[in-house]
Amino acid sequence: MRKQTMNRDWIATARTLSEALPYLQRYTGAIVVIKLGGHAMGSDEGMELFARDVVLMRQVGVNPVIVHGGGPMINAMLEKLGIVSEFIGGKRVTDDATIDVVEMVLSGRVNKRIVQAINGQGGRAVGLSGKDAGLITCTPTDPALGHVGTPSQVDPAILHTMFEAGMIPVIAPLGAGAGGQTFNINGDTVAGAIAAALKADRLLLLTDVEGVKNAEGEVLTALSADQIRAMTAEGTIAGGMIPKTETALNAIDGGVRGVVILDGRVPNAVLLELYTEHGAGSLIRASL
Repeated sequence: MRKQTMNRDWIATARTLSEALPYLQRYTGAIVVIKLGGHAMGSDEGMELFARDVVLMRQVGVNPVIVHGGGPMINAMLEKLGIVSEFIGGKRVTDDATIDVVEMVLSGRVNKRIVQAINGQGGRAVGLSGKDAGLITCTPTDPALGHVGTPSQVDPAILHTMFEAGMIPVIAPLGAGAGGQTFNINGDTVAGAIAAALKADRLLLLTDVEGVKNAEGEVLTALSADQIRAMTAEGTIAGGMIPKTETALNAIDGGVRGVVILDGRVPNAVLLELYTEHGAGSLIRASL
């Protein structure tokens, strides 16, 4: 007969699972949109951990939707093909040659890598872009930028169909214009628009920073929409954080219950946010 000694780590794991029960119950049936970018996309290990977390979410009754970017991969492919980009106001002019590369990279290489990772963990992920089933209709953001679009209409019917079938949508940030032309869209913008159309319970923006910080550099765990606006006006929120918080405010205005800006480099960041008391990153809601 083999004698087994209880390990402290095992006991801690059991306690963590037990403490997660209220949060498991809280999010059963909820829709959670996740914008994937940064560390998790660039690392095989990070991608595997992320995929495992997403499959676990689906297993316990959450309906996850993944929206991804792919800027570095697009840049690498353009350079490889010798396509030189022009920039206006810091934004890439997306001409006919460039949009073909963008679609190839986003809908092809990047999208299918995420789908494969989730399916490899036992999930049922399906890749699509905003062009599929009329998901995202766009208007040109600025004619001078070419094929860069802003969502004008989102029809989430295909996503509800996938939820009912137990599937996990993985969405490339592309959309179609009224005439069928292809538009490249900012990934955060797509995630926010889809979350609003679904009236999602949570929008999780995975980034390479810990969250929204105050003037002293401390991460704030909970903020109201008015606090975000005030911190932006006074310059505390600046630089690359502004597009993230603008996406958060637009999503909340569209009916999303809460938006979290969190560090995707942290292992199991999504699970920490949804299923622990302390959460992860900065939760933004209409009011506290």
